[in-house]
Amino acid sequence: MGESVKKPLEYYRNNLDSTMTLLETMEEFDCKKFIFSSSATVYGPSNPHPYKEDMPAIQSSSPYGWSKVMIERILTDYVTAHPDFCAILLRYFNPIGAHESGLLGDDPNGIPNNLMPYICRVAAGQLEKLTIFGGDYPTPDGTCQRDYLHVADLAVGHLKALEYAENHNGVEAINLGTGNGISVLELVTAFERANNIKLPYVIGPRRDGDLPAFWADAEKAKKILGWEASHSVRDMCRSAWLFAKGSTPESSFS
Repeated sequence: MGESVKKPLEYYRNNLDSTMTLLETMEEFDCKKFIFSSSATVYGPSNPHPYKEDMPAIQSSSPYGWSKVMIERILTDYVTAHPDFCAILLRYFNPIGAHESGLLGDDPNGIPNNLMPYICRVAAGQLEKLTIFGGDYPTPDGTCQRDYLHVADLAVGHLKALEYAENHNGVEAINLGTGNGISVLELVTAFERANNIKLPYVIGPRRDGDLPAFWADAEKAKKILGWEASHSVRDMCRSAWLFAKGSTPESSFS
């Protein structure tokens, strides 16, 4: 989200144009099921946590989040015009981790914008230290709290959404999260304990667009999809590091 504050046009162009092009192509080929990767950021700064799907989702704190709000509106309007269409709005919280094989994970180009790849680069010695954005938030340890979700659980959520969409029309918003808030410092500690690694870090200034805390109410996903997260924070940290070790030259490790 922080990057989108600095590059708003790139985010709007990429997310909005691609969605409308995809919908036009789907209409051409009579495809009527759309599983959308939305975001918890659509709930914005005013809703209390835990976030529930019936809360207003018409605001955000970053261009990234606003693009998700706009796409949800586009899909809702499209379904109004095409009642036999199904759009499932999966509101992701904070996916992290990697496939348990260690062969598939998150390896961004350049300096990572997301927390877990950055942690892994620091653990590998590729980056000197982790900078935590803000240590004075109104949370127990002063750092932001998020609902971290294992990517494997997220993938299963997509499969469950596809099954649900087979026999449903209309628009359905569904949170995919664990229902638990974990702070940045708690995640750092969990990574250290899971992998027996000490991470150097400093507390830096707040980052534009970040909210102090949010996590999901995940009951709707459990009720209508039969889905709930099954991986622990330790699982997330161990799988992320397993992938990072396999995708990083051995010379980077001490």
